[in-house]
Amino acid sequence: MTACGTTEDSDGGSSSDAACDLKLAFFGPETGPAAGLGKPIIQGAQLAVDQYNEDADCEVELTISDSQGSPDEAPSLATELAGDESVIGVVGPAFSGESAAAGPIFAEAGLPTISPSATNPALSTNGWDTFHRALGNDATQGPAAAKYIMDTVQAKSTFVIDDASEYGAGLAEIVSDTLGDAVAGTDTIQAGQTDFSATVTKVKSAKPDAVFFGGYYAEATILVGQLRNGGYDGVFVVADGVKDPAYLDAGKAAEGTIITCPCIPDTDPAVAEFASAYEDAFGEAAGTYAAEAYDAASIFLDGIGEGIDNREDMLAFINDYDEPGITKELVFDETGEPSDVHVYAYTVEDGAIVADSEIK
Repeated sequence: MTACGTTEDSDGGSSSDAACDLKLAFFGPETGPAAGLGKPIIQGAQLAVDQYNEDADCEVELTISDSQGSPDEAPSLATELAGDESVIGVVGPAFSGESAAAGPIFAEAGLPTISPSATNPALSTNGWDTFHRALGNDATQGPAAAKYIMDTVQAKSTFVIDDASEYGAGLAEIVSDTLGDAVAGTDTIQAGQTDFSATVTKVKSAKPDAVFFGGYYAEATILVGQLRNGGYDGVFVVADGVKDPAYLDAGKAAEGTIITCPCIPDTDPAVAEFASAYEDAFGEAAGTYAAEAYDAASIFLDGIGEGIDNREDMLAFINDYDEPGITKELVFDETGEPSDVHVYAYTVEDGAIVADSEIK
């Protein structure tokens, strides 16, 4: 790898320090049942790359490693990226399960990663010095969701359901632990399941004021419909894995759903310029974690712009990074966790997911 530039300074050297022939990679679902959550992340990262390339002497390429959100697909994809020395950073992995599967491979290869969306707290406890994330984890989101259920919803009892995934089960456990004696019951479903009649029966028997579901939108869309058809009329509370427009396919059953997410609303003044540029580029509003992906990609691009052309130096650059992003101050602790964390509540109103408030 060489630094490139076209203008020579007085000493005969290049006036541009930007590195050439480098790639960033998105790692997550481009296709599959969770593709809706991958799309805005891809587009957020692509916007950052496109804006960088507008004035770059050497363009950066964003490649796509489509995991379909599956931990089973992750190791082979991670091995492929690890073997391509032109890949200097990974925006992702997007989900917690695939992060757990790919993390050791990236760590062994010294390939830095910044996830804009994986929230399982255990990911930063594995000793992978390459791991970072640009959002708060579920050790923050879980208690925030429980606080919202207790203080805002004012539910006296809550039934907690998870989808057995690394993300969903971990988050549901944190919510249950925080709610304590207010948990009216628990149940576990499986990804891909479509008949939730047994779960509906358990919920109706428990008669909770609220139901919390830890999982993704594909199952949540069906689950909430079957709960409503089964006669449950309490509050349905979910987290960031459900914050996708496809959840609105549940129609009237989705109305009133509370969604928590450590992702900044696209209506926040801090992201107004980004949101406008995103809509101009892609013809749609920025989706979940688009802004966080933009921030993650921008960190790598700042390093490339300063002439970094290898993974070791990029990792050191990220570890020392402390700059304002569009979503938050971007600085990581020694485990790769962000120091600036926020969790927000959203609600489904009139067939749209709208921002409610930050959960303090």
